[in-house]
Amino acid sequence: MENLIDNYPLVWKKKNFSIKIFCSIPNIATGILLSASNKYFLVDPGDGMLRDLDIELSQKKIKSINNIFITHGHHDHVGGVWSLLTYLKVVRKKSALNIHYPTGCVEIESIIKAFCSVYDLTIPYKINLKPISTNKKFVADTMSVIPFEVIHHEHKMSGTKTQRVPALGYKFIYEGKSICYGGDTAYCDSLAEMAKDSDLAIIEAGNKNEKESEMHMSQLQAAAVGNLAKKYFLVHVPK
Repeated sequence: MENLIDNYPLVWKKKNFSIKIFCSIPNIATGILLSASNKYFLVDPGDGMLRDLDIELSQKKIKSINNIFITHGHHDHVGGVWSLLTYLKVVRKKSALNIHYPTGCVEIESIIKAFCSVYDLTIPYKINLKPISTNKKFVADTMSVIPFEVIHHEHKMSGTKTQRVPALGYKFIYEGKSICYGGDTAYCDSLAEMAKDSDLAIIEAGNKNEKESEMHMSQLQAAAVGNLAKKYFLVHVPK
């Protein structure tokens, strides 16, 4: 099984279906661009996403992006949302923007509420919040998407205990090819099932050691899941 570890940008392409992972650095930023035929999609737009898009795509193509997929609400996965929304406002995007995210992700809902409050009647495009609570397949433009629940925790204020946060992975399907992206997650059967036989699996390995974790997988755990796919990338690897 061919794989790469944490050597950004990571790029995979099969005919008219491609993905570019600009980065996936724990506690810093994630940024992923998907393309299916002539349509573009964003996944986990962390800090720096707009800068990377400006280098990668024309203004016209950035304006054409109609779907964003969020795995969970931590800052390294949503830190670029505000600047992206503002840019689309400035360049006068007209088509609606759909934001797909796990039900209960208060960070995304708060960002959108604050953005709409600040800019009020000057936003030229509609923002559609699309909370996801099931693993039912749906279609976004040219691509089919299967969301699935994963297991991710964060520390409580005390720092000694954790709490689970709403978190999803996504399986993207186009013309018989599939990409499985787990987001941040501990090991879970749902991720293994979705990774199996995928053309590409993008698996996080954020746990620094091999001790069982409620937050992230170790490199050994992540590689075991990745090996269920035809090819895999390990991302979110600690420095």
